[in-house]
Amino acid sequence: MKKYTNTGSKDTRSGFGAGLTELGQKNENVVALCADLIGSLKMDDFKKNHPERFFQIGIAEANMIGIAAGLTIGGKIPFTGTFANFSTGRVYDQIRQSVAYSEKNVKICASHAGLTLGEDGATHQILEDIGLMKMLPGMTVINTCDYNQTKAATLAIAEYEGPVYLRFGRPVVPNFTAEDQQFEIGKAVVLTEGTDVTILATGHLVWEALEAANILEQKGISAEVINIHTIKPLDEEAILKSIRKTGCVVTAEEHNFLGGLGESVARVLSLNHPAAQEFVAVSDTFGESGTPEQLMDKYGLNSSVIVEKTEKVIKRK
Repeated sequence: MKKYTNTGSKDTRSGFGAGLTELGQKNENVVALCADLIGSLKMDDFKKNHPERFFQIGIAEANMIGIAAGLTIGGKIPFTGTFANFSTGRVYDQIRQSVAYSEKNVKICASHAGLTLGEDGATHQILEDIGLMKMLPGMTVINTCDYNQTKAATLAIAEYEGPVYLRFGRPVVPNFTAEDQQFEIGKAVVLTEGTDVTILATGHLVWEALEAANILEQKGISAEVINIHTIKPLDEEAILKSIRKTGCVVTAEEHNFLGGLGESVARVLSLNHPAAQEFVAVSDTFGESGTPEQLMDKYGLNSSVIVEKTEKVIKRK
């Protein structure tokens, strides 16, 4: 099995900041808007280098989305930045009407997603944002796994015409994907090939899936790990090809099991190739305050739970 190495842990939000900085140099139509969280979203360099293309909106997220939608009419490519909770739940009506329904080329960039913003507490955590955004017609939904992939995705969505929700996180996590990768929207990435089970993971759970695959290999179980960085449009062809080979699947995500990656996969299977599936996700509850590590352990979002679910799903084949 192919092994992946952590080349140096970094936060995914810094990958977004690095990508945005590069876009500022390459594409004069890229503009950035922030809701009073410049440092948290790593938008400092863009603001410093392109002050005429940076807009500090303040704590007025709904206004930020409206302004971003308007900027597209003049050919600009707006990137909005705030926490995932404020990027979706607080401004859902504005996104629905002004961006999705109106088919505006807005890039909604959301940091501090899931549980791993940790000590900021339950009111700032969001575990339903993937569901909210994937239900909007025409909305592309991307959830990246490390620094390098987040940077690559930031660059890629600037070239894509249409609304995008780009989801990433706060904590430092292993950085293991290629620095020079070409990010293809809607194309899953097979990280390890296997024959006994398919593990479909997204975001911070991709590294945990790889760790689980190493443990499973020692147990004599061959796991195929696939990085589903794009949740909509979903790479149904890659998913079905793998599950037809392995016969069962575990989905892993830092999100509520309702409305997330797992449910999207279940729909694909029910329509095309029914197979046993287990979910590694939060079970219909809000989070709480704690360190990222404590929360991921308490809510069962780690490699050991992926191993448990894998052993369970194999018995159901």
